Amino acid sequence: MVATKRRFNPNLQRVRALIDGKATRAYVCTRCLKAGKVTKAI
Repeated sequence: MVATKRRFNPNLQRVRALIDGKATRAYVCTRCLKAGKVTKAI
């Protein structure tokens, strides 16, 4: 039994992402970026 419950927080990055066709800054987890769920604005 571990004394304290460990909590795994998502690795959030502030990126310019295309949301509804517009480039906006949003906090996105790195798993979503790697999986291609969020498209980065260039």
